Amino acid sequence: MATEEGIVIKINSSTAWVKCTRSAACESCSAKGFCHTMGGGDDDVEVEAINAVGAKVDDRVTISFETSSLLKVSFLVYMIPVLFLVLGVVIGDKIAPIFNYDQSIFSMLAGFLFLFASFFVVKAKGKDLSKKDAYKPKIIRILK
Repeated sequence: MATEEGIVIKINSSTAWVKCTRSAACESCSAKGFCHTMGGGDDDVEVEAINAVGAKVDDRVTISFETSSLLKVSFLVYMIPVLFLVLGVVIGDKIAPIFNYDQSIFSMLAGFLFLFASFFVVKAKGKDLSKKDAYKPKIIRILK
């Protein structure tokens, strides 16, 4: 379970916005550019988290994100497009002789078509997962 500390800056009905300072672990993260665009300055990140403990504005809290959820989302974003690309290339290679096309060109076109289709699959699945609480950070405790 990945955890970070931060300060609550805004409260919604069931969630809270938490301002966290980037840790050393952020430097090696491939999504650090995304975090920069979503929140604050160079050293701060704003995260919307489920407010399970009833934290209030200006409370110092610990937030967590399930590692298994992070791995599932990472697989979805990084591996599904690659698998679709390979599947498209293999299918294109197998059906090119049926249509009397060059196997190399047809497999390349089929691979790119499948890759393009994978982006829609990833986006649709991402929308479904974003609605589930298991894929959202959660405030687990209020610090003194």
